[in-house]
Amino acid sequence: MAYTAADVKNLREMTGVGMMDCKKALAEADGNMDKAVEILREKGLAASQKKAGRIAAEGMAYAAAIDGMGVVVEVNAETDFVAKNDKFVDFVKGVAATVAACKPADLDALMECKYNGTDLTVTQQQQEMVLVIGENIKVRRFSIFAENTSVPYIHAGGKIGVLVNL
Repeated sequence: MAYTAADVKNLREMTGVGMMDCKKALAEADGNMDKAVEILREKGLAASQKKAGRIAAEGMAYAAAIDGMGVVVEVNAETDFVAKNDKFVDFVKGVAATVAACKPADLDALMECKYNGTDLTVTQQQQEMVLVIGENIKVRRFSIFAENTSVPYIHAGGKIGVLVNL
């Protein structure tokens, strides 16, 4: 089955991956959109493993009160430019929402939780973000407060996240 430029465009919109990677995945999948998405996922896993050795020292701290829970998370990337990227910011907010919904005991448990609004785990979603953004991304740490009142505060554009629990 052949594919068109519109198919490449649709795959890019679905996945957020670059045009050339989408074109290669569609060619390999012989125009099958579902198979192309799976190929891109596998490529994301390979890219994630390849970039895992890189230092992710920049990133973003995010604090929020979600469904009566106070959540603060830190997600790191390689450069401060990525920390300002809308897709990265949405990923960080999704991690915070996942923490509030799943209430994991530790980081390993969080990485196995279903990422908020998807059928993917946090690990799988992180791997997809590595493919889309092109840098190593790591969820570094989180805290959750389920009782009383929590007030979030984010300072310096996401460099400092504070959660006051009363």
